[in-house]
Amino acid sequence: MDGRLLGIGGLVLGVLLLTAATVVGLRWHRAAARRRGGIYTSAELAALDEHGLAAAAERILQRDGWHVIPMPEKGRPRLYARDRDGRQLDVGFRPADEAMRDEDAPTVVAPQREAGRPGVDNLIRVVISRGSYSRTDVLWASRQGGVHLLDGRQLQLWADGATLDEVSLRS
Repeated sequence: MDGRLLGIGGLVLGVLLLTAATVVGLRWHRAAARRRGGIYTSAELAALDEHGLAAAAERILQRDGWHVIPMPEKGRPRLYARDRDGRQLDVGFRPADEAMRDEDAPTVVAPQREAGRPGVDNLIRVVISRGSYSRTDVLWASRQGGVHLLDGRQLQLWADGATLDEVSLRS
């Protein structure tokens, strides 16, 4: 009788463990599929380093219909993207805990022109940070024209499913 009781208890324990493993596996799989589809939670974004943020931005751009080419520069992540309408993006990244550096800026400093419009070379420049930008950063970007600063709040909206146009590229 003891063997039979142990067998039933072992069977119940095995079924419970298998059920728990299945639930954990399904949750992990759904989260991974969601990230592959370009949707990220704020906790997932916060855990990313600069290169992970570039990979996330690449997936999000692809989700929105952009064709993306990674083009790292001097060991720093950078993306080039083109959409169906022929718009072109030059996407750079700034670590959240650092001030704007020259290498975060677009590769070519454009002459002053109407703010929010693409530059002469038709590139729309976007600098993404999980943090916020200083007043100096915003003034610099507004003088360049065609440079959009995407801060942590806008990044989260974009990662939640909004399009880049809805959070940053509005003129």
